[in-house]
Amino acid sequence: MSVAILAVAAFAAVSATFLAPFNPRVGDLDEKFTPPIWSVNGSTKHPLGTDHLGRDIVSRLMYGARISMSIAAVSVFLGSIIGVGVGMFSGYLGGWVDNIAMRVVDVFLAFPLILLALALVAVFGDSVILVTVLLVSWSWTSFARQVRGETLQLKEMDYVQQARVAGASAFRIVARHIFPSTLNTIMVIASLRVGFVILVEASLSFLGAGVPVSTPTWGSMTSDGRQYISTAWWVAFFPGLAILLVVVASNFLGDWLRDKLDPRLRQNV
Repeated sequence: MSVAILAVAAFAAVSATFLAPFNPRVGDLDEKFTPPIWSVNGSTKHPLGTDHLGRDIVSRLMYGARISMSIAAVSVFLGSIIGVGVGMFSGYLGGWVDNIAMRVVDVFLAFPLILLALALVAVFGDSVILVTVLLVSWSWTSFARQVRGETLQLKEMDYVQQARVAGASAFRIVARHIFPSTLNTIMVIASLRVGFVILVEASLSFLGAGVPVSTPTWGSMTSDGRQYISTAWWVAFFPGLAILLVVVASNFLGDWLRDKLDPRLRQNV
């Protein structure tokens, strides 16, 4: 089920340009607050209804999926590359390299992401690039700490010691012997981070500190609909439901991968 939900979200993001029935930025005031199709006065033209500007909810959900999934994918991908590299070499080399790397991680973790985003948006203005940079800066720390912990254990293994005695360089040992052994952990962390990054991006957009308002996102859609929750509940409900389903599906997928890939958690049948 988790994979199916994420697949639907990814498909909606990729196919929004071709399958979205309406322009997500253009509305018709004559059709504002059209309820979902199953409600009284609902319309087949807008199956999930329209918002306060008459914009189609389905179209905006599909384009919002593109923004959320794209930012999450880029942030987690770049964060994993930076974090895995820092974590492996920090754990393997140890000493002052490890101390400096972990203090840098502590510095990044010390900054409250939401407040930092609000401050930067006030200075530079909201943009997709700014949000992505912030999320990458935050994401890599999770990979770095976990991979460092595993590297500290792996570098004491016999096959790593033998490679070191044989004269292999630190880069070769990390790339050929340590990195493959951490892939399972990296996959689990990445799947868990996707949901959390989407949640953070939606929170920033909800507060007006994320993607520009002109760009449809699930967070901004929820923010737009909160003042109409008593009269037009669907405006905020459907983007909120999309956020909930994708985040929960991502977390369940991460838990499932952890159970399947971690030999200590496997159950013998």
